Amino acid sequence: MPELPEVETVVRDLRPLLVGRTLGEVRRSSSGLRRTWSPEWDDLLAGQTVAAIHRRGKWILVELGGGAFMMVHLGMTGQFTVMTAETPIPSHTHLVFPLDNGTELRFRDIRRFGSVTYLPDRPTWETFLADKLGPEPWDMEPKVWRAILKDTSRNLKAILLDQTLIAGVGNIYADESCHAARLNPRRAGKSLTTAEANRLLEKVRAVLTKAIESRGSSIRNYVGGSGLEGGFQDEFQAYGRTGEPCHTCGQPIECVRLAGRSTHFCSNCQR
Repeated sequence: MPELPEVETVVRDLRPLLVGRTLGEVRRSSSGLRRTWSPEWDDLLAGQTVAAIHRRGKWILVELGGGAFMMVHLGMTGQFTVMTAETPIPSHTHLVFPLDNGTELRFRDIRRFGSVTYLPDRPTWETFLADKLGPEPWDMEPKVWRAILKDTSRNLKAILLDQTLIAGVGNIYADESCHAARLNPRRAGKSLTTAEANRLLEKVRAVLTKAIESRGSSIRNYVGGSGLEGGFQDEFQAYGRTGEPCHTCGQPIECVRLAGRSTHFCSNCQR
């Protein structure tokens, strides 16, 4: 599933391609997405100009000139791209918005767990996301983060995956952050010292920043807003490397199931 670095890359790619462009009449496939598309949105969106594009957690928010928004979630296999109208439309493309310069904004999703939703104004999406997302990693106050950890016996992997606590971190970057912080993902949050808690937050930020610089991780279907793949998958230290030698100590990377997800770590470096 695309996580914060992948979604941020899509947003950064789309800004120069979309902002200032006017949407034409949407073309839709017959297949439904996770959130049902309302036919009345066709007329509400046609003729709207894109004013800005934002990211909140793993959500994309396309701000329109009239104050409305398109709220987009990529799900597991979603792709939100701008292509020339001449570029062949691949299968599983569910929404196509013609743009006034001859390009097209396309939403493709093989597994259809993603969604595109029309919202009339900013308060509507803020209310929708308010109880779903905690602070962005860079906005998280260290003292708040330490309090979150001290208040729970849940393991670090489960804590990092909980979007209501900290927004945007998923399976890949939870594993990579724990490895960078030299902390075992099975440890209970309340077991961390102040220094360890601070180090984990620091490494979450550092790993995400580095991943954004590499355009995210392309493992299956992810591409950025311009259709280009990411490169951070070539820099993984733990995620998906079961049985391979740790780049730091050479011991094989192990894999266990935590919070319902495969979790990769080095039992030597992350004791």
